[in-house]
Amino acid sequence: MVAAAILASAPATAALSADGGVAQPARPFQFTVIGHPFRATSDENLLRRSITEANQDKPAFIVATGIKAQTEACSDRLYAQRRDILDGSPRPLVLLPAGSDWAGCRNSAGRSNAIERLNRVREVFYPDNQSLGVRRITLTRLSANVKFRSYAENAYWEQGGVLFATLNIPDNNNHYLPEAGRNSEYEDRLVANRAWLHRLFLMAQRRNMEGLVLFTDGDIKAHVDEGFSLLSGFSAKQDGYAAVRKQVRAFAEKYQGKVLLVDSQGEPKATPAITWRGNLGRLGVGGEWETVRVQPGTASLFSLKDADSP
Repeated sequence: MVAAAILASAPATAALSADGGVAQPARPFQFTVIGHPFRATSDENLLRRSITEANQDKPAFIVATGIKAQTEACSDRLYAQRRDILDGSPRPLVLLPAGSDWAGCRNSAGRSNAIERLNRVREVFYPDNQSLGVRRITLTRLSANVKFRSYAENAYWEQGGVLFATLNIPDNNNHYLPEAGRNSEYEDRLVANRAWLHRLFLMAQRRNMEGLVLFTDGDIKAHVDEGFSLLSGFSAKQDGYAAVRKQVRAFAEKYQGKVLLVDSQGEPKATPAITWRGNLGRLGVGGEWETVRVQPGTASLFSLKDADSP
Protein backbone atom coordinates (compact mmCIF):
# COMPACT_ATOMS: atom_id res chain seq x y z
CA MET A 1 0.00 0.00 0.00
CA VAL A 2 1.27 3.42 -0.89
CA ALA A 3 1.95 5.77 2.02
CA ALA A 4 1.95 9.48 1.28
CA ALA A 5 4.31 11.55 3.41
CA ILE A 6 2.74 14.94 4.02
CA LEU A 7 5.31 17.46 5.14
CA ALA A 8 3.92 20.80 6.22
CA SER A 9 6.13 23.82 5.63
CA ALA A 10 7.71 25.42 8.66
CA PRO A 11 6.45 28.87 9.68
CA ALA A 12 8.70 31.82 8.98
CA THR A 13 8.99 32.62 12.69
CA ALA A 14 9.15 29.97 15.40
CA ALA A 15 6.31 30.12 17.90
CA LEU A 16 7.07 30.90 21.54
CA SER A 17 6.08 28.66 24.41
CA ALA A 18 4.40 29.93 27.57
CA ASP A 19 7.76 30.43 29.31
CA GLY A 20 9.15 32.49 26.44
CA GLY A 21 11.23 29.72 24.88
CA VAL A 22 10.91 28.42 21.35
CA ALA A 23 8.03 25.95 21.15
CA GLN A 24 8.78 22.59 19.62
CA PRO A 25 6.80 21.67 16.49
CA ALA A 26 4.02 19.14 16.88
CA ARG A 27 5.04 15.50 16.71
CA PRO A 28 4.67 13.65 13.41
CA PHE A 29 1.55 11.54 13.00
CA GLN A 30 -0.34 9.78 10.26
CA PHE A 31 -3.91 9.31 9.14
CA THR A 32 -5.55 6.94 6.70
CA VAL A 33 -8.08 7.64 3.95
CA ILE A 34 -10.38 4.90 2.68
CA GLY A 35 -11.70 5.72 -0.78
CA HIS A 36 -15.21 4.72 -1.84
CA PRO A 37 -15.09 0.90 -1.57
CA PHE A 38 -18.53 0.56 -3.19
CA ARG A 39 -17.78 2.41 -6.44
CA ALA A 40 -17.46 -0.85 -8.39
CA THR A 41 -18.92 -3.49 -6.09
CA SER A 42 -21.54 -4.06 -3.41
CA ASP A 43 -19.32 -6.56 -1.57
CA GLU A 44 -19.02 -5.19 1.96
CA ASN A 45 -16.07 -7.50 2.62
CA LEU A 46 -13.94 -4.94 0.79
CA LEU A 47 -14.97 -2.35 3.38
CA ARG A 48 -14.21 -4.75 6.22
CA ARG A 49 -10.79 -5.56 4.77
CA SER A 50 -9.97 -1.89 4.19
CA ILE A 51 -10.81 -1.03 7.79
CA THR A 52 -8.76 -3.95 9.12
CA GLU A 53 -5.72 -3.15 7.00
CA ALA A 54 -5.97 0.60 7.58
CA ASN A 55 -5.89 0.08 11.34
CA GLN A 56 -2.66 -1.90 11.03
CA ASP A 57 -0.85 1.34 10.19
CA LYS A 58 -1.96 2.71 13.59
CA PRO A 59 -3.20 6.05 12.24
CA ALA A 60 -4.38 8.85 14.51
CA PHE A 61 -7.72 8.56 12.70
CA ILE A 62 -9.34 7.16 9.56
CA VAL A 63 -11.58 9.00 7.10
CA ALA A 64 -13.89 6.78 5.02
CA THR A 65 -16.13 7.77 2.11
CA GLY A 66 -19.38 6.04 1.23
CA ILE A 67 -21.51 3.33 2.81
CA LYS A 68 -23.15 1.64 -0.18
CA ALA A 69 -23.13 1.02 -3.92
CA GLN A 70 -25.43 2.92 -6.27
CA THR A 71 -27.28 -0.32 -7.03
CA GLU A 72 -27.94 -1.23 -3.40
CA ALA A 73 -31.13 -0.47 -1.51
CA CYS A 74 -31.38 2.83 0.37
CA SER A 75 -32.87 1.03 3.35
CA ASP A 76 -32.61 1.74 7.06
CA ARG A 77 -31.50 -1.86 7.51
CA LEU A 78 -28.53 -1.45 5.17
CA TYR A 79 -27.56 1.86 6.77
CA ALA A 80 -27.58 0.27 10.23
CA GLN A 81 -25.59 -2.72 8.99
CA ARG A 82 -22.87 -0.53 7.50
CA ARG A 83 -22.74 1.66 10.60
CA ASP A 84 -21.98 -1.42 12.70
CA ILE A 85 -19.07 -2.27 10.40
CA LEU A 86 -17.63 1.24 10.51
CA ASP A 87 -18.16 1.55 14.25
CA GLY A 88 -16.08 -1.58 14.78
CA SER A 89 -12.90 0.19 13.69
CA PRO A 90 -10.38 0.08 16.57
CA ARG A 91 -9.15 3.56 15.61
CA PRO A 92 -11.35 6.67 15.37
CA LEU A 93 -13.22 6.76 12.05
CA VAL A 94 -14.85 9.80 10.45
CA LEU A 95 -17.42 9.04 7.76
CA LEU A 96 -18.00 11.23 4.72
CA PRO A 97 -21.20 10.47 2.76
CA ALA A 98 -20.93 9.66 -0.94
CA GLY A 99 -23.44 10.54 -3.61
CA SER A 100 -24.36 6.87 -3.98
CA ASP A 101 -25.53 6.82 -0.36
CA TRP A 102 -28.50 9.11 -0.97
CA ALA A 103 -28.58 11.15 -4.20
CA GLY A 104 -29.96 8.37 -6.42
CA CYS A 105 -32.44 6.94 -3.94
CA ARG A 106 -36.07 6.47 -4.99
CA ASN A 107 -39.22 5.42 -3.16
CA SER A 108 -41.56 2.57 -4.07
CA ALA A 109 -43.35 4.82 -6.56
CA GLY A 110 -40.11 5.51 -8.41
CA ARG A 111 -39.87 9.12 -7.27
CA SER A 112 -36.68 10.61 -5.88
CA ASN A 113 -36.46 10.62 -2.10
CA ALA A 114 -32.87 11.82 -1.99
CA ILE A 115 -33.47 14.50 0.63
CA GLU A 116 -35.34 12.14 2.95
CA ARG A 117 -32.59 9.53 2.64
CA LEU A 118 -29.84 12.10 3.22
CA ASN A 119 -31.59 13.16 6.41
CA ARG A 120 -31.79 9.51 7.46
CA VAL A 121 -28.06 9.06 6.83
CA ARG A 122 -27.48 12.05 9.10
CA GLU A 123 -29.60 10.53 11.86
CA VAL A 124 -27.89 7.14 11.69
CA PHE A 125 -24.25 8.16 11.28
CA TYR A 126 -24.00 11.61 12.93
CA PRO A 127 -26.14 11.53 16.11
CA ASP A 128 -23.61 13.45 18.25
CA ASN A 129 -20.22 15.16 18.19
CA GLN A 130 -18.22 11.93 18.31
CA SER A 131 -16.53 10.02 15.51
CA LEU A 132 -17.25 6.38 14.89
CA GLY A 133 -14.89 3.65 16.09
CA VAL A 134 -14.02 1.88 19.34
CA ARG A 135 -11.73 4.78 20.17
CA ARG A 136 -13.32 8.08 19.30
CA ILE A 137 -12.39 11.69 18.75
CA THR A 138 -14.55 14.73 19.39
CA LEU A 139 -15.66 16.64 16.31
CA THR A 140 -17.13 20.08 15.78
CA ARG A 141 -20.11 19.82 13.44
CA LEU A 142 -21.67 22.50 11.28
CA SER A 143 -25.01 21.40 12.74
CA ALA A 144 -23.98 23.05 16.03
CA ASN A 145 -24.86 26.30 14.24
CA VAL A 146 -28.63 26.69 14.50
CA LYS A 147 -28.75 28.17 11.00
CA PHE A 148 -27.29 24.96 9.54
CA ARG A 149 -28.73 22.42 11.94
CA SER A 150 -29.20 19.78 9.23
CA TYR A 151 -25.57 19.58 8.09
CA ALA A 152 -24.08 17.23 10.68
CA GLU A 153 -21.95 15.48 8.04
CA ASN A 154 -19.73 18.58 7.80
CA ALA A 155 -17.26 18.33 10.69
CA TYR A 156 -13.78 19.50 11.64
CA TRP A 157 -11.08 18.45 14.09
CA GLU A 158 -7.46 19.38 14.75
CA GLN A 159 -4.27 17.35 14.99
CA GLY A 160 -0.68 18.54 15.24
CA GLY A 161 -1.30 22.08 14.04
CA VAL A 162 -3.31 20.91 11.02
CA LEU A 163 -7.05 21.42 10.55
CA PHE A 164 -9.07 18.56 9.03
CA ALA A 165 -12.63 18.91 7.75
CA THR A 166 -15.30 17.07 5.77
CA LEU A 167 -17.66 18.64 3.23
CA ASN A 168 -20.69 17.01 1.65
CA ILE A 169 -19.85 17.47 -2.03
CA PRO A 170 -21.02 14.34 -3.89
CA ASP A 171 -19.44 13.04 -7.08
CA ASN A 172 -22.58 13.39 -9.25
CA ASN A 173 -21.81 17.00 -10.27
CA ASN A 174 -22.55 18.02 -6.68
CA HIS A 175 -26.15 16.80 -7.14
CA TYR A 176 -26.88 19.73 -9.43
CA LEU A 177 -30.09 19.02 -11.38
CA PRO A 178 -30.55 20.82 -14.72
CA GLU A 179 -34.34 20.69 -14.52
CA ALA A 180 -35.85 24.02 -13.46
CA GLY A 181 -37.16 24.21 -9.91
CA ARG A 182 -35.48 21.01 -8.68
CA ASN A 183 -32.28 22.34 -7.14
CA SER A 184 -33.42 23.32 -3.66
CA GLU A 185 -31.20 20.69 -2.00
CA TYR A 186 -28.17 21.73 -4.04
CA GLU A 187 -28.74 25.44 -3.42
CA ASP A 188 -29.28 25.06 0.33
CA ARG A 189 -26.21 22.86 0.70
CA LEU A 190 -24.20 25.33 -1.39
CA VAL A 191 -24.99 28.06 1.14
CA ALA A 192 -24.07 25.78 4.05
CA ASN A 193 -20.79 24.72 2.44
CA ARG A 194 -19.92 28.33 1.65
CA ALA A 195 -20.34 29.31 5.30
CA TRP A 196 -18.39 26.22 6.39
CA LEU A 197 -15.43 26.93 4.12
CA HIS A 198 -15.32 30.55 5.27
CA ARG A 199 -15.20 29.40 8.88
CA LEU A 200 -12.50 26.80 8.23
CA PHE A 201 -10.13 29.08 6.35
CA LEU A 202 -10.65 31.91 8.83
CA MET A 203 -9.84 29.57 11.72
CA ALA A 204 -6.76 28.14 10.02
CA GLN A 205 -5.49 31.63 9.20
CA ARG A 206 -6.09 33.14 12.64
CA ARG A 207 -4.48 30.20 14.43
CA ASN A 208 -1.52 30.19 12.05
CA MET A 209 -2.10 26.53 11.29
CA GLU A 210 0.37 24.90 8.94
CA GLY A 211 -2.20 23.08 6.86
CA LEU A 212 -5.86 22.53 6.07
CA VAL A 213 -7.08 19.19 4.72
CA LEU A 214 -10.54 19.04 3.12
CA PHE A 215 -12.23 15.69 2.45
CA THR A 216 -14.93 15.45 -0.24
CA ASP A 217 -16.52 12.71 -2.31
CA GLY A 218 -16.37 14.60 -5.61
CA ASP A 219 -13.26 16.12 -7.18
CA ILE A 220 -13.95 19.86 -7.45
CA LYS A 221 -10.93 20.37 -9.76
CA ALA A 222 -9.65 23.39 -7.83
CA HIS A 223 -6.08 22.32 -8.60
CA VAL A 224 -6.38 22.52 -12.40
CA ASP A 225 -6.18 25.45 -14.81
CA GLU A 226 -8.72 28.27 -14.63
CA GLY A 227 -10.20 27.42 -18.00
CA PHE A 228 -11.24 23.93 -16.93
CA SER A 229 -14.93 23.02 -17.06
CA LEU A 230 -16.13 19.81 -15.45
CA LEU A 231 -18.87 19.46 -18.04
CA SER A 232 -17.24 20.02 -21.41
CA GLY A 233 -19.37 22.18 -23.69
CA PHE A 234 -21.59 23.49 -20.89
CA SER A 235 -21.63 26.83 -19.13
CA ALA A 236 -20.15 27.32 -15.67
CA LYS A 237 -23.72 27.68 -14.39
CA GLN A 238 -24.31 24.01 -15.18
CA ASP A 239 -21.09 22.93 -13.48
CA GLY A 240 -22.17 21.95 -9.97
CA TYR A 241 -18.64 22.45 -8.65
CA ALA A 242 -18.02 25.91 -10.12
CA ALA A 243 -19.05 27.93 -7.06
CA VAL A 244 -17.18 25.87 -4.47
CA ARG A 245 -14.13 25.63 -6.74
CA LYS A 246 -13.99 29.42 -7.04
CA GLN A 247 -14.35 29.84 -3.29
CA VAL A 248 -11.64 27.33 -2.39
CA ARG A 249 -9.22 28.92 -4.85
CA ALA A 250 -9.87 32.41 -3.49
CA PHE A 251 -9.39 31.35 0.13
CA ALA A 252 -6.29 29.27 -0.66
CA GLU A 253 -4.60 32.23 -2.36
CA LYS A 254 -4.87 34.25 0.86
CA TYR A 255 -3.88 31.40 3.16
CA GLN A 256 -0.19 31.09 4.06
CA GLY A 257 -0.31 27.37 4.76
CA LYS A 258 -0.92 24.36 2.55
CA VAL A 259 -4.39 23.23 1.47
CA LEU A 260 -4.82 19.57 0.59
CA LEU A 261 -8.02 18.39 -1.10
CA VAL A 262 -8.69 14.66 -0.70
CA ASP A 263 -11.49 13.02 -2.70
CA SER A 264 -12.60 9.49 -3.57
CA GLN A 265 -12.28 9.85 -7.34
CA GLY A 266 -8.81 8.38 -7.78
CA GLU A 267 -8.33 5.89 -10.60
CA PRO A 268 -8.34 2.30 -9.24
CA LYS A 269 -5.02 1.21 -10.78
CA ALA A 270 -3.28 4.58 -10.95
CA THR A 271 -0.30 5.38 -8.74
CA PRO A 272 -1.46 7.89 -6.10
CA ALA A 273 -0.02 11.36 -6.53
CA ILE A 274 -0.58 14.85 -5.16
CA THR A 275 -1.14 17.38 -7.95
CA TRP A 276 -0.29 20.97 -7.08
CA ARG A 277 -1.50 24.40 -8.10
CA GLY A 278 0.40 26.87 -5.93
CA ASN A 279 -0.28 25.96 -2.30
CA LEU A 280 -3.35 23.94 -3.31
CA GLY A 281 -2.92 20.19 -3.72
CA ARG A 282 -5.23 17.32 -4.60
CA LEU A 283 -5.01 13.63 -3.72
CA GLY A 284 -7.52 11.25 -5.28
CA VAL A 285 -8.08 7.90 -3.56
CA GLY A 286 -9.86 5.09 -5.39
CA GLY A 287 -11.60 2.09 -3.85
CA GLU A 288 -8.62 1.16 -1.69
CA TRP A 289 -6.95 3.10 1.11
CA GLU A 290 -3.91 5.32 1.57
CA THR A 291 -1.96 6.22 4.69
CA VAL A 292 -0.71 9.79 4.94
CA ARG A 293 2.08 10.96 7.23
CA VAL A 294 2.21 14.49 8.61
CA GLN A 295 5.46 16.01 9.89
CA PRO A 296 4.69 19.49 11.25
CA GLY A 297 7.44 22.07 11.39
CA THR A 298 9.65 20.54 8.71
CA ALA A 299 11.15 22.51 5.85
CA SER A 300 9.73 20.20 3.20
CA LEU A 301 6.29 20.45 1.65
CA PHE A 302 3.88 17.66 0.76
CA SER A 303 5.51 14.67 -0.91
CA LEU A 304 4.71 11.08 -1.73
CA LYS A 305 6.91 8.62 0.10
CA ASP A 306 7.35 6.24 -2.85
CA ALA A 307 8.22 9.08 -5.20
CA ASP A 308 11.01 10.27 -2.91
CA SER A 309 12.40 6.88 -1.92
CA PRO A 310 15.70 5.95 -3.58
